[in-house]
Amino acid sequence: MGKTIVWFRKDLRLHDHPALVEAAAHGEVVPVFILPESRQEASDWWLHHSLLELQKKFAERQIQLIVRKGSPVGQLLAVQQDSGAEGIVFNELYDPASRRQEQDVLSAFLDLEVQVRSHQGTLLVPPTLILNKTCEPYKVFTPFWKRLRQERVEQSLPVPNMLPSSTLLTSLPDSKWDLLPGPSWHGKFIHYWRPGEAAAIECWKTFSGQGLSSYKEGRDIPAKPHVSRLSPYLAAGNISVRSLWHAALHQAEFIGDDQTEAFLRQLAWRDFAHYQLLYFPKMLDRPIRPEFDRFPWQEAGEHLAAWKTGRTGYPLVDAGMRELWETGYIHNRVRMVAASFLVKHLLVDWREGQAWFEQTLVDWDAANNAMGWQWVAGSGCDASPYFRIFNPTVQGEKFDGAAGYVKKWLPELESMPEKFVFRPAEAPADVLSTAGVRLGGNYPLPIVDHQAARARALEAYDLCRKPAGS
Repeated sequence: MGKTIVWFRKDLRLHDHPALVEAAAHGEVVPVFILPESRQEASDWWLHHSLLELQKKFAERQIQLIVRKGSPVGQLLAVQQDSGAEGIVFNELYDPASRRQEQDVLSAFLDLEVQVRSHQGTLLVPPTLILNKTCEPYKVFTPFWKRLRQERVEQSLPVPNMLPSSTLLTSLPDSKWDLLPGPSWHGKFIHYWRPGEAAAIECWKTFSGQGLSSYKEGRDIPAKPHVSRLSPYLAAGNISVRSLWHAALHQAEFIGDDQTEAFLRQLAWRDFAHYQLLYFPKMLDRPIRPEFDRFPWQEAGEHLAAWKTGRTGYPLVDAGMRELWETGYIHNRVRMVAASFLVKHLLVDWREGQAWFEQTLVDWDAANNAMGWQWVAGSGCDASPYFRIFNPTVQGEKFDGAAGYVKKWLPELESMPEKFVFRPAEAPADVLSTAGVRLGGNYPLPIVDHQAARARALEAYDLCRKPAGS
């Protein structure tokens, strides 16, 4: 029985881990995680705690999880030499940087006669299977979804039996991981989240018992517990998307197909994001539609700062941005409205918002983040129409009618009557006084007028859609 290195990345779990299953079948498992060089503060916090849990799970099986810093090739070569491992296995990722790393590892071990094998363990189906009739990638979600629905999603794999580690290798202690840069704003996340595989499974059980039965309609209501809150667990790979798929299908027997189908579509949207990134790798920092290179973005300045801190004067937007800063998470409906406000009301480049979310979201995922911002901006493959400009006041009244969400995150508006809570600038002076709201004081005046901002956005979109040079 030999040894096989399992290179962990965005798959920090033991269940449904194809690479781990293969390694365990061939002898001793040598699990390795190489710390990323780039920093994403909120998701680094999640990574730190996920690694601690994974380390504990392996330790319970008398297996050492090796954590290293440096280039993946260099560190994997060192671990292979020190351990005498005969092979390396990993689950594939689809972002450009990860794919380059995978190719570098394959090349480095080719001459050493060390077998390197990869598996599909992060998406529902291999993205190379989903092509249209002309063997080209889909650019629109609905036909992609219909095609994916015809594919067989493999059943999830159980946690394999594993032999204990026969030797101990050098591994960085968690105090040297540098994922938690001292006292910081994200220290409060522990009050809202418990990262790791065990918590992910509990999160699914809670959602499937309480939220899934009304998910289709309820997922747009931010004050109600109808969303799964599984996104950070999926981003870190604490839970398998295939296991969620089959668990949801099983629930359909009890709650009906409509609710579960709505949830399955959201899992497929995640696949679609990674699928787009595979075929359009420049989408991380360039608009997929080239005409958007001509968009007349405005200087970010004070408007960007007001958006980041939840001081725009539009309560639904501000509540979302305050929730994000407090918890590292923002409800999906509100996330969409807040992103649209930045791009279309303020004409701030979507890459500014993308960069802020990259640092503040515990569920940060390069593919999802890029696809979401390009969808909002209208510059993606399957994007929101340029003329769809959400009215944040109407969105609040429609999806948070009793203002439960807004008042939770904006306590300064707690005493505002429902009639004016989403439009405080229109409230009479006596109403503001009774509610203790001082516009321009404890709550800001709107930084832009909705109708004027909408007209300006449409003019900007018309400009970038004109042929170059016209």
